[in-house]
Amino acid sequence: MQIKDIIKKVKQIEIRTRKKSEAALMGQYHSAFKGQGMTFSEVRPYQSGDEIRRIDWNKTARFREPYVKVMEEERELTMMLVVDISASMDYGTKTQLKREFVAEICASLGFSAVGNNDKVGLILFADKVYKVIPPRKGRKHILAIISNILTVDYIPAPSKIDAAMEYMMGIFKKKSLVFLFSDFEDEYDSKMLRVASKKHQVLGMRIFDEKDNEIPNVGYSLFTDAETGKQIWANTSSSRWRYDFAEAQKQKVKKVEEDFENSSAGFMNMNTGEDYSKFLYQYFRKK
Repeated sequence: MQIKDIIKKVKQIEIRTRKKSEAALMGQYHSAFKGQGMTFSEVRPYQSGDEIRRIDWNKTARFREPYVKVMEEERELTMMLVVDISASMDYGTKTQLKREFVAEICASLGFSAVGNNDKVGLILFADKVYKVIPPRKGRKHILAIISNILTVDYIPAPSKIDAAMEYMMGIFKKKSLVFLFSDFEDEYDSKMLRVASKKHQVLGMRIFDEKDNEIPNVGYSLFTDAETGKQIWANTSSSRWRYDFAEAQKQKVKKVEEDFENSSAGFMNMNTGEDYSKFLYQYFRKK
């Protein structure tokens, strides 16, 4: 992709996503993530309606009347975009490649975060972490993130989601909003997902092309695994073969969904070209 084509693509994504993020999506994001915690502000006498759990018992005992701790919301959040750049993400048979769809969703999330005065960072990974863009604020920063997702070299290697999450846990100690983008075609250790979800608020986003789930009848064909280079011949004219393939994919997705649910993390399953804003709107609304 030439420089002028990259700039054009980034501008197109910015225009499309700003329309989404500046409307209802940004409002829901702001409502859902006004603050990740509370910090101590002051102590004052108890007033009718104050929560009992806020009572400062030391102060109460000293002055022989009830006092409560006043807390302030921590407003600044950090959003981490963790993006799978294994070769299977550089693929698409419909209107978009998976990487382009991810870039657009990340732009929409990023602009929503900017509108909330939050920081946004990026981790690009496959079999290991290949690039990290530290969390910052501002429109130019979001445009740089979009550009990186579009232009990075996608790696012909299996993705290691658990390794990416472990890396993030080691670098970013503060509780963050973590959006994990992958097609989840490769194996991973669900234990690290559970550990990450205890510290951070995690949403897994499976990005898939319709041909990932079902293969049409194209006769006797040679298939190549984009990540391992392994090749197999398959008779796709066999209805049994197509059924077995589709069922195996359904079971794989079901397992991923269960892993996220058991980890108390969110999960979305989105086909390239779908209206992702309604999925995000519903997710933010639940929060």
